[in-house]
Amino acid sequence: MASHRKSRTPGPRVAGIRTPALATAALTSVALLSQTAEAAPGEDRPSLEEVEKKVGDLYRQAESATEKYNAAKEKTGKQRKRVDTLLDDVAKRTQKLNEARSELGSYAAAQYRTGAGMPDTATFLLAETPQDIFDQRQVLDRMTGRQKAAVDDYVTQQTETMKKRQEATESLRTLTETQGDLKTAKATVQKKLADARELLSKLTAEEKARLAAIEKRKQEEAARKAAELARQQAEQEQAREEAAQQGGGASEGSGSTGSTETPPADSSYGTKAEKALAFARAQIGKPYVWGATGPGSYDCSGLTQAAWKAAGVSLPRTTYDQVNAGTTVPVSQAQPGDLVFFYDDVTHVGIYIGNGMMIHAPKPGTYVREESIYYDGDSAIHSIVRPA
Repeated sequence: MASHRKSRTPGPRVAGIRTPALATAALTSVALLSQTAEAAPGEDRPSLEEVEKKVGDLYRQAESATEKYNAAKEKTGKQRKRVDTLLDDVAKRTQKLNEARSELGSYAAAQYRTGAGMPDTATFLLAETPQDIFDQRQVLDRMTGRQKAAVDDYVTQQTETMKKRQEATESLRTLTETQGDLKTAKATVQKKLADARELLSKLTAEEKARLAAIEKRKQEEAARKAAELARQQAEQEQAREEAAQQGGGASEGSGSTGSTETPPADSSYGTKAEKALAFARAQIGKPYVWGATGPGSYDCSGLTQAAWKAAGVSLPRTTYDQVNAGTTVPVSQAQPGDLVFFYDDVTHVGIYIGNGMMIHAPKPGTYVREESIYYDGDSAIHSIVRPA
């Protein structure tokens, strides 16, 4: 079954690449489920194609929520580390503040034992805020050098401790918010997947067989388009080689392919891409699990991130960020290792292996596999990005 079916709305393109746009449709209910399973004889039933589209939309919405979950999870992790660091800093500064307070206390006790009035250092110990201390600084004129140094240390420690406590409080508030986002995204993913499973469970054996036939035809068409892209790329490569032999330079095209603005990937990129692809191929057969980054399972962006990490290149976690982590190239000039992004909202990604094919983690219930980049139609391709 196609995993990411959706309606297409023609939009503007920049340099041959369609610009992202908001999805134009969303599920309002799963009424289609009851229509398909329980409609009385003679009543209108949705076509199998409509059911397939609904299921595809649900999977795609689940993947969109997965990327939001990934972003929230990453943000939560970073925020938690920041909170831990701040709390540790607060604890250390509180210890220093107590030590400074103790030193001031020793001066106050000594002054009290000599019969002095209100000890000058005690004035600082009674102060509760930096402003209180500032207002009482005139007593420094009556202190010794060691007392002044102790007061200065106390003021510094108290001011910095209060500042860090405030930062920790703000960071804890932010952490609570990101944890809420994480919880919401997780619930959305689970709901969409449950709805898709429910729809599929209501199909009859005959409908499932027809659905499999529809999917087979789509795969055949996707394979045909992949072969056509492979033929075009082979012609371009031949044209470049001929131009180079004639002294025209490897970056110039000729013949029916025309000239190109994007030169072929250099040798250093090719070396890295080989490592990334070797890693990706080794993951074939491992299950798709939303939010997973390996080693036993992956979601789409988790796989591409891990593959390029194996090549020594650090990619962001989500598709939304990975799409900006390199140079955009035309589909006709895709090279092995390039990232292939899908849909207007950039919610799916695979890694190109050549000949119109890619390795990707498709959707829940499937496994990492090789597949045509046209698996959901050529209009589903958003862009090709060359990382590193």
